Amino acid sequence: MSGSLIIAGLGPGDEAMVTPEVTAALAEATDVVGYIPYVARVAPRAGLTLHPSDNRVEMDRARAALAMAAAGRRVVIVSSGDPGVFAMASAVFEAMEGMTEWHGLDVRVLPGITAMLAAAAAGAPLGHDFCCINLSDNLKPWAVIEARLRHAAQADFAMAFYNPRSASRPDTFAKALDVLRDACGPDRLILFARAVSTPDAALRTVTLAEATPEMADMRTVVIVGNSATRRVGRWVYTPRRAV
Repeated sequence: MSGSLIIAGLGPGDEAMVTPEVTAALAEATDVVGYIPYVARVAPRAGLTLHPSDNRVEMDRARAALAMAAAGRRVVIVSSGDPGVFAMASAVFEAMEGMTEWHGLDVRVLPGITAMLAAAAAGAPLGHDFCCINLSDNLKPWAVIEARLRHAAQADFAMAFYNPRSASRPDTFAKALDVLRDACGPDRLILFARAVSTPDAALRTVTLAEATPEMADMRTVVIVGNSATRRVGRWVYTPRRAV
């Protein structure tokens, strides 16, 4: 097969955070596939076809990209952040299951800077053991999310949350905050990082007692510290030593 499929991360928003490896792949692509706002970040040029699509058609998008690559196209699927973190890399490999004709394709994953790590650059809240949880219940039930929140709190992990609150899920984050207050207590620090690395970036650190659901939306990454996380000046950090 002469085609190829690259699954690339565009980073959290600032073009300076797109890796040179991803920039080079985009320069060589014949087709770019992805969610509408992510494809919009790729500049049109002669010889490049852009294929934007809706957010909830990941498997259709993956299959279309694989079919184009099998037909000899140089395809790049773009995700924000890193493509392996709640993004398109997993969807592509799921689409390849049972499709042995695609197993000989040149498929590569190019990492990117995740929104979680860009948000953590507000200090070092992930300086010790941490976990990352997607709060969307589109692909898993709320009971699973709640159990993971409680187990992570019991293990005293710092926690980073993707997709905390959306128009279609206005109550999920409120329930998550109730679980966290119960499991961690009211004084635990929580960082809200919205649109990190973009001109619209906004950072806010409060305690769980002060946190409200309205502080988060789909452009927000939320980081909850562990029991040792503390402020130093305007920064928040978690010591590297276990408590």
